[in-house]
This record gives sequence, structure tokens and C-alpha cells, in this order.
Amino acid sequence: MRRKALKAAFPHTLPILAGFWFLGLAYGIYMNVSGFSFVYPMIMSLTIFGGSLEFVAVTMLLAPFTPLQTFIMALVIQARHLFYGIAMLDRYKEMGFKKYYLIFGMCDETFSINCSAEIPKDVDEGWFLFFVTLLNQFYWVSAATTGGILGSFLNFDTTGLDFVMTAMFVVILLEQLMKETQHYSASIGILCTLICRLIFGAENFMIPAMSCIVIFLTIFRGKIEKAGDLQ
Repeated sequence: MRRKALKAAFPHTLPILAGFWFLGLAYGIYMNVSGFSFVYPMIMSLTIFGGSLEFVAVTMLLAPFTPLQTFIMALVIQARHLFYGIAMLDRYKEMGFKKYYLIFGMCDETFSINCSAEIPKDVDEGWFLFFVTLLNQFYWVSAATTGGILGSFLNFDTTGLDFVMTAMFVVILLEQLMKETQHYSASIGILCTLICRLIFGAENFMIPAMSCIVIFLTIFRGKIEKAGDLQ
């Protein structure tokens, strides 16, 4: 039963393997050239398992200790997972002990697969969702760890490597725009960001912008779902 579920889940995760290995390697190398051993990206990818937050965490670790600001930043960056969790409540509640790992291991890509994949009738749904989650995390952890190790042997100029995070967000935005029909959620994100950038300045706009996005997505959730812009 488990082997059959693993075989069914693996093909769905191959595109994630390609993307996670590129980003994970870049993240591991970025951590290394920032002064951290490979142990840091390995442990952080195992425990945090949030690509965008892990990139930002590099700057947080190098900055003065500000626990409250760090907590708020982490919360708003990963706040979209609140919607993922709500969407999967009914599906995960019958998964037994597996639901705890499914909740912990949920990321953008895993949520997308587990929501949309057509599971064969002879495959156990719980184990299918479990292996999708496990494989995706394995790809990220192995890539981040390998990047952290390789970073010790690289001598080329890594200036601008952290731009991979910006590129990742641009790709996510473009994918969202292609999937949306009315572009409500994208419009909310862009407008909130621009307004907060003008009001709070370049150094302080991130937290207010993310907070406003979460608030407006919550307020207009019903309308966005009807338009098919929030899966």
C-alpha cells in the first residue's frame, strides 16, 4: 500500500524536484558565503521549511537581536499558510497520525499538488499526500545541505546570489496571474505594497504591506473564491 502510494506520488513531485534543487542549492551557497556552515541550512530547512522565510532568515541572523520584529516578519511572510490550512482542514482531519506531518510539511508546492492531483482509486489517499509532502521536503533539505557544503569549495564571485529569492517571487506572481481570471488577489498585493512603500519608506514597508494584504484577502476572500482566484 505504501509502496504503491509512493510510486503514484513521485511523478507529481518531479517538477518540484527541479525547482527546489536550483533554489535549495542557491540558498545553501548563500548561507555559506554569509558565514554559516552547512549545518545551518540543513537544520533550518528541516525545521522551518519555508523557502522565502529561510532566505530572509539569513539577514535576520546577521542583524542585531530583535525577537519581536523577527516573529512578526516570520508571521507575515508565511501568513498565506493560514489559508492553505483552512482549505485542507476537512481533508486532513481523517488522516490519523499522518496529519501532524502533513500540517508541518505544507508548503506552496505541496499544497498545490495535494489539492489538484487526481489520486488513483487503488491508492490510499493519506499515504499519497504524505509521500508528496515527504518527497518535497527531502528535495529541499538535500539541496540546501548540498549547497551549504559546496559553498565551501566555490571561489567565484557570489555577489547578487540572494537575488534568486526576488526571482522566485516574480515567478510565483507570474504563475498566479496566469491562473487568475479577475486578478483580485494580485491587485490587492500590488496596491498594498505600493501604498505602504510610499507611506512607510523602503526600510519599513514590508510588515505593514504584508499585514494589509492578509487583512484585505480575508475581507474579500468570498469574492476572490467566486472568481476562482484563490484555490
